[in-house]
Amino acid sequence: QPKGLTSASGIDVMTHAIEAYVSTANCDFTDPLALHAIKMIQNDLVDSYNGDMAKRDSMHNAQCLAGMAFSNALLGIVHSMAHSLGAVYDTPHGVANAILLPTVMEYNAPFTGDKYKYIAKAMGVEGVDDMTQEEYRKAAVDAVKKLSQDVGIPADLKAIVKDEDVQFLAESAYADACRPGNPRDTSVEEIKALYRSLM
Repeated sequence: QPKGLTSASGIDVMTHAIEAYVSTANCDFTDPLALHAIKMIQNDLVDSYNGDMAKRDSMHNAQCLAGMAFSNALLGIVHSMAHSLGAVYDTPHGVANAILLPTVMEYNAPFTGDKYKYIAKAMGVEGVDDMTQEEYRKAAVDAVKKLSQDVGIPADLKAIVKDEDVQFLAESAYADACRPGNPRDTSVEEIKALYRSLM
């Protein structure tokens, strides 16, 4: 498959895993699946993107693990917002998730306890145990941003979203079935602000 599809589908897997891990419905059965998927994606996505077929096979396994996690733990507003972008602009789902994921992670961070510590560790960040909560939360978000950059994901929605559509996008995202799984309660106005922060 082409590089663009590899990167989009790969970060979609990461979104599945991270959203499942911090979801309001996560549990002892879903957390290990999600964390192991995060570790596999960090280790294998870039090589998969660059054509390593063994790593692509590993990414299939990571997707299965992440799928098992989110099928039981639900997702969050990264997916809610991505669904709206796909409906209005036909934005590839994985690309939409990848652009939104770091911003929503930052937004959700105060409501995730110590979860980002283990996300950062799974992504290979060094020295996590010596970090403050604020530091390891930032490290987890930065690691996700770096992975997206390494596989050619755009950094923002400037080439996609029109200002006149933001109200409809936010209302649709708020009504989306994934929204209740988000660890932070949200609103149409806050979702509008998240879209606009990327424009």
